[in-house]
Amino acid sequence: MGKVVLYTAKISPPGRSVELTAKALGLGLEIRQVNLLAGEHLKPEYLKLNPQHTVPTIVDEDGTVVYDSHAINVYLVTKYGKDDGLYPKDVVTRAKVNAGLHFDSGVLFARLRFYFEPILYFGSGESPQSKNDYLYKAYELLNDTLVNDYIVGNSLTLADLSCIASIASINALFPIDATKYPKLGAWYARVAESPCYKPIIDADELPAVVRAKLVENRK
Repeated sequence: MGKVVLYTAKISPPGRSVELTAKALGLGLEIRQVNLLAGEHLKPEYLKLNPQHTVPTIVDEDGTVVYDSHAINVYLVTKYGKDDGLYPKDVVTRAKVNAGLHFDSGVLFARLRFYFEPILYFGSGESPQSKNDYLYKAYELLNDTLVNDYIVGNSLTLADLSCIASIASINALFPIDATKYPKLGAWYARVAESPCYKPIIDADELPAVVRAKLVENRK
């Protein structure tokens, strides 16, 4: 049996969430790095796979192509999961997991991208306080959402695996103050510092690249 091919980038939190999901499933991936800063995602061969030219994208062994990390993660769990633990079939619980996935795409990663995109792609040397505050507000929202050990109840779901990838990149740039956001701090330690997921989280190159680009752009 062949492996699922994952097109991703070392600076991509969504790509990392797919790696985390595969790890939770015990699913092997063939990882192919796409250099976003060099524009490899805009090459014709990549556009044939994903006309939206985003990462991550997967190609399953039967040729099925899926893009958007949240769609990919649902697909992988539905096809390869041994049970429904990561994406429960219960209607109410699944709705809560879906809300967590949308929170990542609509709030966490959206705000992170709003911060880093001008720096990485448009030569900005600015780190406006308004954008910083926007990210801290995301911390506040997630902190207030957490009422159990995980985003949905007391077991890990796709909501955690999507959100932690974005939060880890934000945290590396703007460290979480656990005294101000205690539930968020505890959740982050629980997921990001687990032996299963720490190596994937630690492989994040986005914060270092953003810092270097800020210095370069300011010159």
